[in-house]
Amino acid sequence: MIGYLKNNEIDRDQWDNCIKKTHRAKPYAYSWFLDIMAPGWEALVDDDYNSVFPIPSYRKFGVQYVSTPIFLQQLGAFSPDKPGSAALVEFLDFFPEFYKLIDLCVGQEAEYRGFKFTQRDNLELDLTKHYESLCGNFSADCMRNIESSHKKKPELTIDIGADELIDLYVNDKENTIDKVKTADLQRLKNLMNFCIKNKKGKIFGVRAAHKRLIFGLFLIETHGNKTMLLIASSPEANRKHLGYYVINEIIRTYSTTRTTLDFARTSVPFVDSFLESFGCTDAPYFRIYRNRLFWPARIL
Repeated sequence: MIGYLKNNEIDRDQWDNCIKKTHRAKPYAYSWFLDIMAPGWEALVDDDYNSVFPIPSYRKFGVQYVSTPIFLQQLGAFSPDKPGSAALVEFLDFFPEFYKLIDLCVGQEAEYRGFKFTQRDNLELDLTKHYESLCGNFSADCMRNIESSHKKKPELTIDIGADELIDLYVNDKENTIDKVKTADLQRLKNLMNFCIKNKKGKIFGVRAAHKRLIFGLFLIETHGNKTMLLIASSPEANRKHLGYYVINEIIRTYSTTRTTLDFARTSVPFVDSFLESFGCTDAPYFRIYRNRLFWPARIL
């Protein structure tokens, strides 16, 4: 029996146990991630947490709605035993009617009346193989840029604080910083600090003279997945192709592990083409949308 739970009614231990047992579940659905990046989130839960569906819930002008938070690529239905698409349909059957607007990215594809499904693309790399096999799928340009970066003799470090990476991200002109609010950046900073403290993630990077950070990458590490949640780069790092160097070292380090490297694909063309060059495969997810707002709010 599926039930709706408010935030304070959710058993975090049972919830996280379900997520961990779900095949290829991403970090976004763990309670600690949601508590930081989508505070006040609610949920649909089937029986004794046999399957779950997180709901990033918000209220504006007296209207409750569901929206995908920034820095959280996708959610959806999670179940160790049921196929994801079947579980998604079951949860949509029980979705509370008081949510007048639903705009949520999920990891499962399905067809359901009243919802519009739109495919979005993500990139992943299976790290079960040896490094020599993995790098054989890198593009020619990727290999040249890796070789070029090595000539600069960079030093990879993980002794990087969240504040440093956020500052570099703010100054990175390749990203869409104008769309990111100060509160979003603070939540991201809190997430990085939590992950580092609890050994759920690392910040990889390269420093220049005077220990100035010029490239940084935040990697979340959960069961079966390593997710690149944030990349920030300076013009100097771009000229030296340090992004190629750092990601190549990550692939080399974690090769032959039973994990997937999730590139958390962005909407920035330059970054996308850079990530695609590592021989990854497409792993689509889907935006589901339903608008039952009253007119004229529906149009707006």
